[in-house]
Amino acid sequence: MENLSIIIRAAISTDVQYATTITAEMESSAMARGTGIAKRSSDYIAQKIAEGKAVIALTPDGNWVGFCYIEAWGHDGFVANSGLIVAPAYRKSGVAKKIKEKIFQLSREKYPAAKIFGLTTGLAVMKINSDLGYEPVTYSELTDDDQFWAGCKSCVNYDILMSKDRKNCMCTAMLYDPKDHYEPAETAEEFKKQSKTFERFMRIKQSKLIKYLKRSQKNEGRKKLLHYFFNF
Repeated sequence: MENLSIIIRAAISTDVQYATTITAEMESSAMARGTGIAKRSSDYIAQKIAEGKAVIALTPDGNWVGFCYIEAWGHDGFVANSGLIVAPAYRKSGVAKKIKEKIFQLSREKYPAAKIFGLTTGLAVMKINSDLGYEPVTYSELTDDDQFWAGCKSCVNYDILMSKDRKNCMCTAMLYDPKDHYEPAETAEEFKKQSKTFERFMRIKQSKLIKYLKRSQKNEGRKKLLHYFFNF
């Protein structure tokens, strides 16, 4: 779909009217994909809009198209561009990339010294991040702020995250470090070369983590059964 007429800008206070629509689409999208997403309430989204820490996409006549918001962690040392969502009718139109570019720019303006990171299960988002200069990293390079990780509790994969001591999960971690990073053209070119490898790696990683969780759950079930018999 043509998106030249779509307005993509920093959200303003009057945009809180779209908060309920945004959260509903976030939940619907996560269920359709069968992947995890940290659930956010409409009040939380409205707060981000009111604080000027969000980007919104609208048609000229005011129909909602897309959204993304900023979260800061670790005393503003880390910033996450979270909750990227695009209305179904506008997906695969290039809107998501433009929203990511705008929220990245806004993050750099508000938190120029912060490391910007993201967690994603989607190859398309990985490509967009790479075009901005993000690089794949281990979870240990992300914020250790407990509040950030607590936001994953509503994710369907939270058990996997905790079983791996927050060191790994279904998502791929990506990071932009303003003090130490490649130029976007370099990371984009590298992603282009390695995209098939990334895709294969993500499939293998997710398969192994699911097997690990099932095995852990099975062992936990055996422990509970033994405990019941020996302490009856």
